[in-house]
Amino acid sequence: MRHPASPILHALTYLPQREVAQTPAILGMAYTDLSIATRDGETLHGWWLPARRSIGHVLFAHGNAGNIGDRIPIFALLTEAGFDVLAFDYRGFGHSTGRPTEHGTYLDSRAALRVLLEQPGVDADRVLYLGKSLGGAVMLELSSAHPPAGLVLMSTFTGIRDAARSVYPLLPRPFVPDAYPSLRRIKTLRAPLLLMHGDQDELLPLRHAERLYAAAPEPKRLLVVPGAGHNDLITMGGLVWAGTIRDWAGDAGITSA
Repeated sequence: MRHPASPILHALTYLPQREVAQTPAILGMAYTDLSIATRDGETLHGWWLPARRSIGHVLFAHGNAGNIGDRIPIFALLTEAGFDVLAFDYRGFGHSTGRPTEHGTYLDSRAALRVLLEQPGVDADRVLYLGKSLGGAVMLELSSAHPPAGLVLMSTFTGIRDAARSVYPLLPRPFVPDAYPSLRRIKTLRAPLLLMHGDQDELLPLRHAERLYAAAPEPKRLLVVPGAGHNDLITMGGLVWAGTIRDWAGDAGITSA
């Protein structure tokens, strides 16, 4: 049943940008354009970015604004650390068809995972999911149906209601559907978990990560980045950020030597 506040949820949650202003070629990266078919007839745009010497594979889900063209430096850090990356735009973002919805983002992640597993040399036992902000909620839901070798959640939220309270404190609670209920979902996670969050996150305060961490089963790790806000956690860390993921994945026995 459609919640009466769904238009409000859509307006507050999804801020897509249609123009993909740049490609990985701007950094001299090798990549392949992907056309990803979803089960309900949409066509997503994505990139496959192989590492020079692969130690594992990352399915990357971005946040609620822009498109994959805004995240190229992130992909460069991950490939430099040894991870192949499949990045995709949700329906309605970038060159992807359709209009974003909660259920639609879940279908999008499943389609992207299928295409990732079809890429040459991909080992399903070395696939990590990495979700930033909204992408963390999408990857957590995907983990419920298709557990990964490991899950990385960055600057994400416990649920849309809690996120709305953090970002729009005057918005009446009844106007916010109980969408992307990550706090409930994380209790049944069946994969090693790495949570990364800035202690100065101005949009989603650190309490979101702390509550998710407390509810998640072992094995789990919470990395708090001092001084980092919502959009500079990665830039403040640079290669250290990607190296942290690489080292955590190695310690968990996920990546190859």
